[in-house]
Amino acid sequence: MSLRIHNTLSRALETFTPSQPGHVRMYVCGMTIYDLCHIGHARMMMAFDVVQRWLKSSGYRVTYVRNITDIDDKIIQRALDRGITIRALTDEMVTAMHQDIDALGIERPSIEPRATEYVPQMLDLIRQLQAKGLAYEAVSGDVNYSVRKFNGYGKLSGKSLDDLRAGERVAVQDDKEDPLDFVLWKAAKPTEPDDAKWDAAALGFPFGVGRPGWHIECSAMSCATLGETFDIHGGGADLQFPHHENEIAQSEGATGLPLARFWVHNGFVRVDNEKMSKSLGNFFTIRDVLAKYEAETVRYFLLRTHYRTALNYSDAHLDDARGGLKRLYTALDLVSAPALAHIDWTNAYAARFKAGMDEDFGTPEAIAVLFELASEINRTKSTELAALLKALGACLGILQQAPKAYLQAGAAVSEDRINVLIAERAAAKAAKDFARADAVRKELLEAGIVLKDSATGTTWEVVQ
Repeated sequence: MSLRIHNTLSRALETFTPSQPGHVRMYVCGMTIYDLCHIGHARMMMAFDVVQRWLKSSGYRVTYVRNITDIDDKIIQRALDRGITIRALTDEMVTAMHQDIDALGIERPSIEPRATEYVPQMLDLIRQLQAKGLAYEAVSGDVNYSVRKFNGYGKLSGKSLDDLRAGERVAVQDDKEDPLDFVLWKAAKPTEPDDAKWDAAALGFPFGVGRPGWHIECSAMSCATLGETFDIHGGGADLQFPHHENEIAQSEGATGLPLARFWVHNGFVRVDNEKMSKSLGNFFTIRDVLAKYEAETVRYFLLRTHYRTALNYSDAHLDDARGGLKRLYTALDLVSAPALAHIDWTNAYAARFKAGMDEDFGTPEAIAVLFELASEINRTKSTELAALLKALGACLGILQQAPKAYLQAGAAVSEDRINVLIAERAAAKAAKDFARADAVRKELLEAGIVLKDSATGTTWEVVQ
């Protein structure tokens, strides 16, 4: 079965093959870094981490670009509020972002361009658009895109020009020719700090002092890193309009070529049926969540829902995720799993896993196969199946710890103390002091530690 991906542009599943044989080029819109990343951001980065992992597992070389927006109204204001430079703020937030996503096992992209490093490329693109009559300079000094002059506008979102309203991030200005027009180059304001301004003329472009608009950043960075047309463009569903629609207008207006062959969008994280966002104040930072749950539990929680489906966040759902992952690790704890040099995709379990992933990166179907394997391992104690379970888990970035490291994580009692009590209980049982043996078991259970007796001895796990 060939890989099929849901293409937002066609609103259908399409068979995927890269334009360059064996090489996939993917661009994903990344973070605007003025604060810590929340679990909604993690969901987006996890979705495309899975995409690039599966593409690599399928034998492709992947060039994965995920940008960083490091100049923006909110960034400027936050730096002013804290009395630090924009660069100091954004460097701090990039470091924090990397720490958080590294903890979740989200692999770094191949290229991570920062918007401020590509201002000349943005200005060059704006100049091309102006030369083609798609951009105009307003009285304020802003340079705007003329939406109605681009014939394909609305094809990604399915919106007609007559029904469209300007998006949330596009403020209607008196000096715009049309309310739908959006800014490409923002003229500098006297109140803005010097590190938020670029002198376009000094860079060789016929515009004033200012800074780029949000949408032009990704058009310039994607072209500079991947070329005028690439395979996959991704991001959160909230970016479909206006951001991605505007990217298409800019890039295709300038080049006359398709920007991306496949457009892929992940669903929202919701809390009480509302989208999680900083503006609503209902968000949980990645650090908030990792303070309560193991990183792999959070990763598994994000993986078990299909990337295009809305994900409901709650402690109850994370507790349930931990229970599910614990079942998989418990199976791996039964036998020693040798490392597999490669996966035999003709194996019935592997074939079903692959079929799930090949159908638009279907992680729920793939994870269901992992549980089938775990059940069979519990029954047969097969080292070969355990090795396969671990290898398939690696395709999703899970099940790579030593099983006991996961099963015993978060213990409220030290391992030394637990071992002392296990020895004391064994001695009590040998002396037929069953009351004391039961008291030790109860003491540990009250501390969240469950003992498991077998022919080979007593082990322990943290209770969910």
